Amino acid sequence: MPDERAAALAALAVEIEACRACPLGSQRTQSVPGEGSPNAELLLVGEAPGAHEDAAGRPFVGAAGKLLDLLLSLIGLQRPQVYVLNVVKCRPPENRDPEPTEIAACAGFLERQLALLQPVIIAPLGRHALRAFAPDAKISEAHGAPFQGATRQTPAGTTLFPLYHPAAALHNGALRPTLERDMGALARALPAARSTWRVARGGAGEASLSEIEAAAERDQLRLFESEAQ
Repeated sequence: MPDERAAALAALAVEIEACRACPLGSQRTQSVPGEGSPNAELLLVGEAPGAHEDAAGRPFVGAAGKLLDLLLSLIGLQRPQVYVLNVVKCRPPENRDPEPTEIAACAGFLERQLALLQPVIIAPLGRHALRAFAPDAKISEAHGAPFQGATRQTPAGTTLFPLYHPAAALHNGALRPTLERDMGALARALPAARSTWRVARGGAGEASLSEIEAAAERDQLRLFESEAQ
């Protein structure tokens, strides 16, 4: 199952690279489909690639990405243990906000990624990413706790846990302690989110969660081995 999931995500990335459903596909340098462990319990969802991501073809590789890595380290996680992607897969010019037509053009890709990943927690980063899952929610009110309102696209049993975008803390340093506290709250919410995820899948969920945890342990072992080399 994990190998099949990884292969399906890789095949989807090829489709994203070939996509020209909106003008962004012809304007960008590279598409940014996302990356991480296909067995991740935590999925982080950003808004759209920026200039650094457009050049690298990878999500969150600039200053916001460095802060994201630091925030993950506060709860004992590293980037290879989670999955990171954006709502929009190509960079909007001048880093402007994505337009509704651009979000709609990528919506099918996001839906398929969510169906493949089936994460325990989805953490939308910032108001634009949150809008993809809870259109009427405000990030200033929803951040730092499991979202209790109606959502769309969220897989059955998956907990939506909104966070401020790391870039917001770079622009406004006063938000950084809030982001750090919210990340700690996310870690504390994970056991209950696992239970919800498991119940939603019944007996099959028990097997799937064991499979994900075993795969996560293998990912961690490979990470330690690579650091030791």
